[in-house]
Amino acid sequence: MKIMRNYCILLNSWERTDMGISFNGKLRLKKGEKAVLLCLAALLLAGCTGEKQEKEKNSIRIGVSLYRGDDTFINNIRGELENCAKKYEQEHGVKITLDIQDAKGSQNTQNNQVDRFISLGCDAMCINLVDRMDASFIIDKAMAAGIPLVFFNRQPVEEDMNRWDQLYYVGAVAKESAVLQGSIVVDEYRKNPRAIDLNGDGVVSYVLLEGETSHQDSLIRTEWSIQTLKDGGVPIEKITGGIANWEKSQASALMEQWLVQYPDTIELVICNNDDMALGAIDALERAQADKINLVGIDATTPGMEAIRTGKLLGTVSADKEQYAGAIFAIASAKALGEEINSDIVLENGKYYWCPQVIVMKEQQ
Repeated sequence: MKIMRNYCILLNSWERTDMGISFNGKLRLKKGEKAVLLCLAALLLAGCTGEKQEKEKNSIRIGVSLYRGDDTFINNIRGELENCAKKYEQEHGVKITLDIQDAKGSQNTQNNQVDRFISLGCDAMCINLVDRMDASFIIDKAMAAGIPLVFFNRQPVEEDMNRWDQLYYVGAVAKESAVLQGSIVVDEYRKNPRAIDLNGDGVVSYVLLEGETSHQDSLIRTEWSIQTLKDGGVPIEKITGGIANWEKSQASALMEQWLVQYPDTIELVICNNDDMALGAIDALERAQADKINLVGIDATTPGMEAIRTGKLLGTVSADKEQYAGAIFAIASAKALGEEINSDIVLENGKYYWCPQVIVMKEQQ
């Protein structure tokens, strides 16, 4: 009883310091009592620490920076990420704070957002890079702060990804996207050549709307969509092409210009993404040239509507729910200090590739 009484006194007598536990000097203990009380104090501290860790696991903050929030595909992914967070909260009782920021195409702005995420104590960060060649600043900051990083959509170079074991990437294989896109045209041509070769001259004349010059997906999609048409036996001839930076308005302006320069010549428009395809559709409608075939990539919500109404021949879908689900699953697991779900198959322990499918009107 005396030891327990002294233990109660101890609660009011000790204070925690950087060097351990000190007492106020008013308590006098025998040697045996000191040993017992020190053990009890250690248990008390362990209990407090365990309680703190438990509280931390009940609430996590994830910082998300988007290269540009007005990109339709990226905006779709944002919506799915928010759905993932809500579902996880309901199923696991863990409070998820998603701090989503728009870098608006500025790498400097994105770097500042990363600084802010770190200052707020984010448990993980998900970054849609503005410039995939300039990931080193963000990686340096994350490594110094010990915060796991999940890149998505814009893949850092391999040298950067190999710098730390807490770096991950979620995306879709660009070559696969392009091959599937090309296959849409190949299959339609084989079924009915005149459906693609509109003037019946034996050659399919096409124009090409490309994304950013420095984006790996743009370069690969351009190369392999065309190669797939050639390999599939479609007789093609390029009229012209241009960089529209994934944007609907830029694509619309280019398409309008081409329709004036090459009247009654264009039979096919190959687009690196759906937003540019939709911009081209706008220009075609203004010119009342609605028979020209267009193909896109991304299966965005407005892109799917364009397929339903027959304005877009086809697109390629990387399941957005699965795509965002992988981003969230990796980020939340790392934030909670847990193992990543075994359903998330990582290539080389770092890369998750979302499966893709062709989407056409008859499949909707």
